[in-house]
Amino acid sequence: MASSPKLNSKIPEGTIENKWTKYRSTVHLVNPANKRSLEVIVVGSGLAGASAAATLAEMGYKVKVLCFQDSPRRAHSIAAQGGVNAAKNYQNDGDSVYRLFYDTIKGGDYRAREANVHRLAEVSGNIIDQCVAQGVPFAREYGGTLSNRSFGGTQVQRTFYAAGQTGQQLLLGAYSALQRQVGMGAVQLLARHEMMDVVNIDGKCRGIIARDLVTGKLERHFGHAVLLCTGGYGNVFYLSTNAMGSNVTAAWKAHKKGAFFGNPCYTQIHPTCIPVSGDHQSKLTLMSESLRNDGRIWVPKKQGDTRKATDIPEEERDYYLERRYPAFGNLVPRDVASRAAKERCDAGYGVGTSKMAVYLDFAANTERYGKIEANKLNLHNPSKAEIMRLGKDVVKEKYGNLFDMYAQITGENPYEVPMRIYPAVHYTMGGLWVDYNLMTTVPGLYAMGEANFSDHGANRLGASALMQGLADGYFVIPYTIGDYLSEEIRTKAIPTDNEAFVKAEAEVQERISKLMNIKGTKSVDNFHKRLGKIMWDKCGMARNKEGLTSAISEIQQLKAEFWKDVRVPGEANEFNPELEKAHRVADFIELGELMCKDALNRNESCGGHFREEYQTPDGEALRDDDNFAYVAAWEYKGDSNFELHKEELTFENIKLAQRNYA
Repeated sequence: MASSPKLNSKIPEGTIENKWTKYRSTVHLVNPANKRSLEVIVVGSGLAGASAAATLAEMGYKVKVLCFQDSPRRAHSIAAQGGVNAAKNYQNDGDSVYRLFYDTIKGGDYRAREANVHRLAEVSGNIIDQCVAQGVPFAREYGGTLSNRSFGGTQVQRTFYAAGQTGQQLLLGAYSALQRQVGMGAVQLLARHEMMDVVNIDGKCRGIIARDLVTGKLERHFGHAVLLCTGGYGNVFYLSTNAMGSNVTAAWKAHKKGAFFGNPCYTQIHPTCIPVSGDHQSKLTLMSESLRNDGRIWVPKKQGDTRKATDIPEEERDYYLERRYPAFGNLVPRDVASRAAKERCDAGYGVGTSKMAVYLDFAANTERYGKIEANKLNLHNPSKAEIMRLGKDVVKEKYGNLFDMYAQITGENPYEVPMRIYPAVHYTMGGLWVDYNLMTTVPGLYAMGEANFSDHGANRLGASALMQGLADGYFVIPYTIGDYLSEEIRTKAIPTDNEAFVKAEAEVQERISKLMNIKGTKSVDNFHKRLGKIMWDKCGMARNKEGLTSAISEIQQLKAEFWKDVRVPGEANEFNPELEKAHRVADFIELGELMCKDALNRNESCGGHFREEYQTPDGEALRDDDNFAYVAAWEYKGDSNFELHKEELTFENIKLAQRNYA
């Protein structure tokens, strides 16, 4: 299989260990005086965006940052709970750059690009050093060294954390670096602004059209380069662990202007979500994967068991992950754990009123921690109650905010009864296709963090999202963007009254007017919920040819109805959240169709893409490496019309094999 001539991954030559080092030593540079005349637009202010903007401004570039929230501190990066991976080997348990590289490739079911993943592993340690220098309060051991905990898909402890709020603390570090540059005048921060389109001139991205979400006014912004750091598209399913504002609009507009979309069907289902409680919900809440890896997951051995969890004796509990995957147990990757939970519930072993949940139990670990504390305190023959009290204090210190959150949502005390969890949409491994430099197929347009496809293959390992976002922003884009901008130093700032800007703004205005003038009978949320149900039922945890074919037809019908009968109240030239949602849902509908087409085209199971027709006798994902060891890069050719391009994946350092976590 040869890669499409339209795709050039630009992977450097040399051994995997030397590619990034040699690249950094030979890449074209921009001298400090020239940087001051080069303008960069960063769309999105989460970890990838804030770290990139702060770093590029520190280097001397003129940077403009847009975020649709009122502050970068509200970016969805704050929702990450469990931690950030790095190959520091502080536990002396056999970790290394190569092992992190291997775990990530294997965890992604051999559908990621080796060169990008190895680079990520290489710079992971620098992330921790950078964040510690910024004052991020990582958890520490008694002696002062940084602490680590376990995460899925690995047999080493490499995850650095700050209680159950690691994303928030990391974002505050990046935000502080960003605000320093804002204060120095090196960064112009535009809050409450949303990108509505990209502007291409002579085949290169030269800026964007944005909407001031407070006034409704459209604005034109020039940039020598544009960085999209706008997160993932999990909200296409309506119910997900994503913030309600998370959307695909920026990436989708870029796609329709020439940026190929990579692996859109790769969706991650997270195994430890608080189960759905009713139709009133607009989002789902995640319990950190660190809980899964410290607690034990089980269901009753008896089908339809209605007893309370605390009334079911140990011998009548099925610790099914430990039974099926003894080598990894509860540490299997997310896609494996999610499918296993679904299988148990579908077979009639689910718990709770809906029977669509499994137990996440901390009793055993609470007791273990309690015994350790009792030994520290030199307590002889402590009672079971005393041991559990001491253990609870340890658990509370490590996970207290997560346990409190669960109690507030469910009304149950997780210190006394097991949590109930069930899989839910969490992360999207697909995104805009980018080369080794993080550039899309449109010169000058970059995608970073969850907005690109590059590092996770068909399944992301836990604690790797924060790692990728910060790696891209702090340590990758500062080098790779210089290679492109070194050829742009003669390009003067293009006036925004240029014909391309005028045309792009007119197209955005026309779309706004069209949405406002439909004046239909159904709300935006009505269409979003219906799309979400189609996607979850037919392109969710399990997919098949019949369901995907049906979903494509249903989504096309839904799209036609949306543009005939959606109702957007209010006015365009004012603060109008319903108009914002209408834009985003219109894009979700189009993306949903492409996701189903991509899933239908990929006749194999791999990672989070599970086609029921392609599975092993044990119910595991069955890959077809002969025919599908490629990145699916889709080119937009018009309404409901997409052309597939393939980037061949070559594995020179890791042998292709059926994943085995037993």
